[in-house]
Amino acid sequence: MTSHSFHLGATEIFERVDFAPLIDDLARMHRETPADLRDMLLEQPGQMGKDYCLVRAAWQGGEALGVKIASVFPVNVSQDLPAIHAAYILFDGVNGVPVRSIDGNALTYLKTAADSALGSRLLARADCRRLLMVGAGAMAPYLIEAHCTVHPEIERIRIWNRSAERRDHLIETLARKRHIEAVDDLAEAAGWADLICCATMTSEPLIKGDWLNPGTHLDLVGAFRRDMREADDEAIRRARLFVDSRNTTIGEIGELVIPMEAGVISEHDILADLYDLCTDAKGRQSPEDITLFKNGGGGHLDLMTARHIQSRCALV
Repeated sequence: MTSHSFHLGATEIFERVDFAPLIDDLARMHRETPADLRDMLLEQPGQMGKDYCLVRAAWQGGEALGVKIASVFPVNVSQDLPAIHAAYILFDGVNGVPVRSIDGNALTYLKTAADSALGSRLLARADCRRLLMVGAGAMAPYLIEAHCTVHPEIERIRIWNRSAERRDHLIETLARKRHIEAVDDLAEAAGWADLICCATMTSEPLIKGDWLNPGTHLDLVGAFRRDMREADDEAIRRARLFVDSRNTTIGEIGELVIPMEAGVISEHDILADLYDLCTDAKGRQSPEDITLFKNGGGGHLDLMTARHIQSRCALV
């Protein structure tokens, strides 16, 4: 060991890690042998419904294994704190020796945004120029940056959020770099957008299928429980459906569980996941297709991102 710390903090991670190589690395790692996964979700009554503790472990034999512990406290939003805090430990996949402690929030922001951007790189129209960001939470700036990395032709960005104050603060933060506008009419903005990224804590659908124009790509990030969803049945019906991993979304997340239980779709309507898309599966068939990507953010993606972070911040 050198003088470098065993723990990687957020500042060092963001100094060393850029979205373009991370997204390329995620695509490459999806062509490797998938990791074994174990998840555990604990919950307690909170001030805004329920608070959660999520434990995710992933083990890719011969490569690496890692464990993330994340807390989800929705009330934090009203206290100007991120709703999610996390810690991550990366272990050597050959001998089980701990390799790094990694700031879990930074890893989660990078992992989640890169996951969605890889999905939009594979599924959105190549000429999309208008991005709608639904939600102005801690994930939003990273999602915007990642989508713009894979779609550098994006010219205009609009942001909708229930709280105008949080929306306007985010716009003020990002406006120095990008052309960003506030929007109050979500239906109009959804019809305007080529690419919609939705990252909220809602349980009731925000995005209506009737609003979507042919050719739209819908990236759904927020729903992580069985009772949560961001898009309605009509959006599910109209879209070609894709997920980041079948194993961590089907039967696990309300975005799919609820319409499946209602008979709106079946498991066969999930056309491919990133493992398929990064090998030989076809995604978008036509410029007119509406494509929907459910970002489930499983532990395999935490491990992939941790491996990339370690490679960029390796001890010297």
